[in-house]
Amino acid sequence: MRLRRILAAVIATAALAGIGLTGAATATAAQGAPSVVTPSECRQGGGMPDLADNLCKGGTHDGEQVD
Repeated sequence: MRLRRILAAVIATAALAGIGLTGAATATAAQGAPSVVTPSECRQGGGMPDLADNLCKGGTHDGEQVD
């Protein structure tokens, strides 16, 4: 009886750890992709497109590449 409880706890812990690792891998993959915004999207976000550097300066898209 005691062995079953221990085994159930080990399986539950492994399952929860697997879920946590899957979520972390997904978050890392999504974060690594650089985003590109249009000059219009940059302005709508409160920024100013700097076409010399191809970057959005300020606003919600600050530092993102302008295409």
